[in-house]
Amino acid sequence: MFKGFIFDLDGTIYRGDQLIPGAERVVRRLRENRRKIVFVSNKPLQTREDYASKLTQLGIPTQPEEVINSTFVMANYLKKVAPQARLFVVGETPFIEELKRAGFQITEEPKETEYVVVAFDRTFDYRKLSIAFQAIRLGAHFVATNPDRTCPVEGGEIPDCAGMIAAIEAVTEKKVEVIVGKPSPIMIQAALEVMGLRPEDCILIGDRVETDIKMGKDSGIATGIVLTGVTDEKTLEGYKHTSIQPDFVFQSIADVENLLIG
Repeated sequence: MFKGFIFDLDGTIYRGDQLIPGAERVVRRLRENRRKIVFVSNKPLQTREDYASKLTQLGIPTQPEEVINSTFVMANYLKKVAPQARLFVVGETPFIEELKRAGFQITEEPKETEYVVVAFDRTFDYRKLSIAFQAIRLGAHFVATNPDRTCPVEGGEIPDCAGMIAAIEAVTEKKVEVIVGKPSPIMIQAALEVMGLRPEDCILIGDRVETDIKMGKDSGIATGIVLTGVTDEKTLEGYKHTSIQPDFVFQSIADVENLLIG
């Protein structure tokens, strides 16, 4: 039915360090049927190599080129719009190191900062808030990796990048200018380029309606929601007859095999 499958990771393929039952079998069957696959994640805490290594260790052999995360998309976006920009980064070490490898100068001096780049950051504190505040007040651009309010982890959820964005917006009275991760078309375009496919040839499967499903719908891609992440049946009811109602509903990724491999 579909030539390309775009899978969210957290809540869809795995939760924490546990593979969701059926994920390995479904991916293997898709590859046996010569379907193209990419994995997408809004989480900027690891590199593409890290995600590929994790998937491989969990039993799904993966190359870094098959992973599209918000770190990769942000680096590519900045290379296009401001290749020599000096950045102040609200983010953790792997994200900062990835931007350095992409050729960007990282600074904590507000007067030097041209872009404040905000990501999911478990080390976010008043010092970082203050630097971001001063830099934006002095004219720096304000961009972010992803709009997620929470991140699914083993045993529940934790606050995500929306908290960092909201804190900076509140003190600067300036809205974030660009968010490159889901549901941004910037991320889906990167995935389509990797697969070399058209939107109508693909399906996007994830666990979050407001990011995964919205991104697919906005890009003309078929969508499927799994109920193993942040979305449950009660939440899904609220999206019935809306523009972001998923095309398919799966109890888990294991059901994808029965419905979509023909």
